[in-house]
Amino acid sequence: MSPFDILLVEDDPRDLELTLRTLQRHHVANVVRVARDGAEALDVLFGPDAGSPPRLVMLDLKLPKRTGLEVLAAMRQDPRTRAVPVVILTSTDDQPEIDACYRLGANSFVRKPVEFAAFSEAVRQIGMYWLLLNQPPTKEGGR
Repeated sequence: MSPFDILLVEDDPRDLELTLRTLQRHHVANVVRVARDGAEALDVLFGPDAGSPPRLVMLDLKLPKRTGLEVLAAMRQDPRTRAVPVVILTSTDDQPEIDACYRLGANSFVRKPVEFAAFSEAVRQIGMYWLLLNQPPTKEGGR
């Protein structure tokens, strides 16, 4: 499997398309892999064809098959993905769910704006920060 910059885990076709178009338009990521449910995300990260982990995971919470919280928990339990930044990008504003995300090790929680331009700008800023401005640990430092 070739390396990729972002794993985008999103089951809503409209949000998926808008996120991909925004990342492409602003040249934020070279390669984006998509998983449309939690089980597919876990397969991309840990399955038999899994290669190097992504530089960023953008994770929805309300997913079929496995929830975003389950994906996040699995990532934080595995040394290969423990240090990968995870940005929760979801429509919920449920405070206990937000708290659970941070307890499990989410790096950021962003509520999806309903308005098109605001959503696009949020995605652009997430990508710019985590891929271009943030200094990640070395492989050894992140284990």
